[in-house]
Amino acid sequence: MDQLNVTATANGLNYLPEYVADVGGLFAAAGLEVTATARDPWTGVLDDLESGAADVALGGLWVPGMYAGMDRRVTVVGQLNHRFPMTIVARDATGPVGLDWLAGKVALAPGAGGSAPYEFTAGLIREAGLDPAATRWVRDLSTAMMIELYRGGLGDAIVLDLLSASELVAAGHGTIVFSHLAEGGVMPNSVYYVRTDRVDEIADKVERFVGAVEQGMRKITSGDADAEISAVLAARWPEKDAALLRSAVEQMAEGGVWDTTEIDAAASDRWMRILVDGGLIGRAPTLDELTGGHAVRTVGAAS
Repeated sequence: MDQLNVTATANGLNYLPEYVADVGGLFAAAGLEVTATARDPWTGVLDDLESGAADVALGGLWVPGMYAGMDRRVTVVGQLNHRFPMTIVARDATGPVGLDWLAGKVALAPGAGGSAPYEFTAGLIREAGLDPAATRWVRDLSTAMMIELYRGGLGDAIVLDLLSASELVAAGHGTIVFSHLAEGGVMPNSVYYVRTDRVDEIADKVERFVGAVEQGMRKITSGDADAEISAVLAARWPEKDAALLRSAVEQMAEGGVWDTTEIDAAASDRWMRILVDGGLIGRAPTLDELTGGHAVRTVGAAS
């Protein structure tokens, strides 16, 4: 067995194919012993890559985008999320709304785990010809703190992941009024990246790893991973409502979150342009630059 160490920005339900690949023996079948650690704060993944404690980092594509052309060199080697599985929950609205509804409202957008909840929402608002500044945003705090504040009465709406949103609705604190998953289009949300100077050194292991992750995706989306999903959910989120967990998994599987480990170039370019418009990066790196010009290979994915 070859050892591969992964450092992740969270223990996330949207990371399910990796977990299924692990418990289902797909990594072992690819000749890999994979260890995965979730870092809090998430920036620990950068430290892990730099020190060599981890071979691969899992997190938002916006991070390699921000570091493109800088001294810290990272290369994207695969994708875990093909779409952005987030929602907007509103306190008083009772049905689906357009993004224009946010104008004049106070909206909470968690940011302690990364910038995507606000930045992608703001990008969709700009794409609709609207102004994100028409909304008063509460940002840069953790999801748990934002939920507590919202439940306590702060704000008109909150941007949340599918599971947290479902829990909030079940507790009687609003309605899901907008789905990034349904309305946001293709968006390479969570990706795997490595230190650029180690790309050739670990290429074979990374190809087998990404291939096993893609097999995990296929098992989930084909409905052939029920036992593995049950094992993962019970082990990682034993305190959560099983029905809400399963519902969130089904929505992500059906909504295209786990369609492919291949990053869509146009979607990557769009996300980078959104980040430029938001001021997070000065220029929009191409997918070719982010991947070092290497197509993502997934050894074993077709087996």
